[in-house]
This record gives sequence, structure tokens and C-alpha cells, in this order.
Amino acid sequence: MASKTSSTTRERRRAHVPSLQSAALKRPVLPTEFGAKVPTTVRQRYLNLFIDECLTFCPSQEEAFNKALEEEKMVYSRSSSRNIYLNVAVNTLKKLRSQGSEKKATCPKGNRKTVSHEAVLAGKLAANSSFSSRIRQDEELTEVTIYQKLKKYILTLEQLKEHGYPQAHPDKSGRAVVFSGEEIKNSDSSCKVCCRCGAEYLVTQSGSCVRREECNYHWGRLRRQRGPGGLETFYNCCSGAVGSVGCQVAQQHVQDGRKENLDGFVKTFEKLNRLEGNHGVFALDCEMCYTTRGLELTRVTVVNSQLKVVYDTFVKPDNKIVDYNTRFSGVTEEDLQNTSITMRDVQAVLLCMFSSDSILIGHSLESDLFALKLIHQTVVDTAVVFPHRLGLPYKRALRTLMAEYLKRIIQDSVEGHDSSEDACSCMELMIWRLKEDAKLNR
Repeated sequence: MASKTSSTTRERRRAHVPSLQSAALKRPVLPTEFGAKVPTTVRQRYLNLFIDECLTFCPSQEEAFNKALEEEKMVYSRSSSRNIYLNVAVNTLKKLRSQGSEKKATCPKGNRKTVSHEAVLAGKLAANSSFSSRIRQDEELTEVTIYQKLKKYILTLEQLKEHGYPQAHPDKSGRAVVFSGEEIKNSDSSCKVCCRCGAEYLVTQSGSCVRREECNYHWGRLRRQRGPGGLETFYNCCSGAVGSVGCQVAQQHVQDGRKENLDGFVKTFEKLNRLEGNHGVFALDCEMCYTTRGLELTRVTVVNSQLKVVYDTFVKPDNKIVDYNTRFSGVTEEDLQNTSITMRDVQAVLLCMFSSDSILIGHSLESDLFALKLIHQTVVDTAVVFPHRLGLPYKRALRTLMAEYLKRIIQDSVEGHDSSEDACSCMELMIWRLKEDAKLNR
């Protein structure tokens, strides 16, 4: 007996069918190049970002792909190193975003492109959706929340020692000790080694050079890159090889000196608990100049978790200045002419501002603590949170981290670094890190 019912094949339900044209064409993929000046993965990442921006104002997907490829090739051709590529790429990204904003502003409401649900949640239009508004509300971080969430990034005692942070001497009050083997013990106090060019030079008892000798040095860092003959090491300031004549000339040799004199340190102390267990979160950055005794503090900036500057002052060094180090410090002779604040004054202010439980954020913060002669254990170091892929002693530069994670360029002024900009950048990086953690836990 034949069945009166007939079987029908039902199509499986799909969670979502993309409505954009992006489902029709695949995004271009850059070919892998070994030994290239910029890794292909980095180029591909920025190419995808360029495509996202071009799709907002180009009439077709194919034109958006072609324009993004042209922009990426132009960025690559203008770059001689990875750092330069990152800087140029971020500027290009800003340019494309501004073009997209202008296009949206001039486009009549009725002619705007139809956008799928997927694009609304993933793209810029998500800013107006209730879903993304709820996400933003969830990601708002109060000072108390920031303090609690940052606890897992605080360096352990072993990490503090490994990274060369100053520790209190067990027997001598006011003296620091370094456990990373970096403490300098020079048997001949009259013979110094220049921290810029590596040459030995003689000094008097006051620290002045016995003879005036020019210092030829490379101000950039050493970089390793795979080339046709294997790994090649060069300076990123001028692409000079190791051992080549320096690209910069100074009037005399200078020394670091911070780890030769470990006296005069102060230590933050415990204070009464604040409300809700919040002992404060601060980002700190210092600028230094070269004196007859080495690097000394010339400026210190402290910002809070709201990115507001709570302390910023120029500092008069204890010894005679021989090089203002303006290329990196941004501090000039004019800045220090009327300065009477000493490092002891700064220490007194910081001891009142911080407790031993306050979280201090910085990039390679041990350098700043040595300049301040301050011992503090509750530290979050962005150079540790965002480590170099090769591990110690390599560390990623702060400007590289800002370009990669926050798509912003810092330290690009010809007048030198700005300690308030660097301090804010460290705080912003850690807030970004906390928000990314929240996304993973959602």
C-alpha cells in the first residue's frame, strides 16, 4: 500500500547569511617574503585595516581592495624599517578614516549603502546600536575596578629582581641593592666608560673630563633582521652596521652612573587603607640629563587612572650638567634656568602621594625609580606585560606598543620626548589590556 505522505528535504537553518558583497570576493593576501624589512604578517594586518576603511567610502568592493593595496604598497615603499612602517601606516589609517567620515557627511541619507547586521556589530556603525552601547557601559572602568583588575599584572619579587628594580639593602638604611648583577663596581674611579660610544675616558674627582674628546655614537637601538645571508644586526637610527662610525657627534663622553651610587634611596611605606581597598593607580615617567656624575633627574610626571596629570615638575640636578639629552628628554637649558626643585623635594611629594600599596605603571619603570632614588614594590611594567618575542634582554619600545595596539603615534616630536605623553600612554595601554581581558571573559 502506497504511503499517502511524501517526504520533503528541509534545508538546514543557518545562523546568519552575510548580506554584504564581501561574501562574494575574497580579500587580497600578500605573498610571504623572507628577509623583508617588514614582516608579512604586519603588512597583512594593516592591509586589512585599510580595506575596512576603504569599504566605508569606495563605491564597490573591488575599488576598495585596489585602493587599500595601493596605500599599503606606498607605505611599504616609504619605509626603511618596521618602526617607520608602523608610523606611516598609522598616519595612512587616520587619512583613510577622515576620508570615510567626509564621505558619510556629504552622502544624502536616502543614498547611504545598506549594511548588514554583521557589519553593524563589527564596524563603526556599531557605535549607535544598543548592543554596542551595552558593551561600552560594561567596559567603563572606575578607579577601584582598575586597581582590582591590575593586581594580576603586578610584578612578583622574583620579577622585580630579574628586571633590575632597586631593592632595599638588608643592613644599610637609605641604600639600595640590585640583584640582576647590574651593580657597577669600578675599582678605578678616575676611569669611566662612555655609555654612548663605549670608549674609556678619564675624569677628575669632580667628574669632569680630563681631556675634551668628541663622542661619535649611534643614538638608535640595535635591530636584528633576517637577510639573504642570515640574521643581520644594524642600528635603526641610520641602518649602520655594528662597529660602524657613529652617525651622531657630541662634544664629550658621558656615563650612566645611576648604579654606581646606590645611596640616598627612599622607600614608600604603608598607609591606612583607603575606602573600598583602593590605594591609587598612577603612571609615572621621568626625563634625565647627563651630569658630571651620570644621568640625573630633570623632569617627573605622574598621571592618575583618569589620565589627568597630578604632578609634573622640572628638577634641578645636584651636579653640573654636561649634556641636556634633549633628543630624548625634551628638556632644554631654558626649562631648568629658574628651577629650584631638587630631587629631595620630589621624593617628599611622591612619598606623600604614594603608599607601598599604590600601583605604579611605567615602561621599564626600573630606570625611572633609579633616577628618583625610590624603592617601590607594587609595580606594573608595560615592557613586561607586552614582552618582546625574543625575551630578555630585548624589550619593545613604548612607541611601537602604542602604534600596534592603540594605533597612535607618540614620541614623534623633533623637540624630544614628553614625560606626560609617555606616562599617559602607559596608563592607556594597561586600560586597553583590561578591556581586552574583559572581552575574553565575557
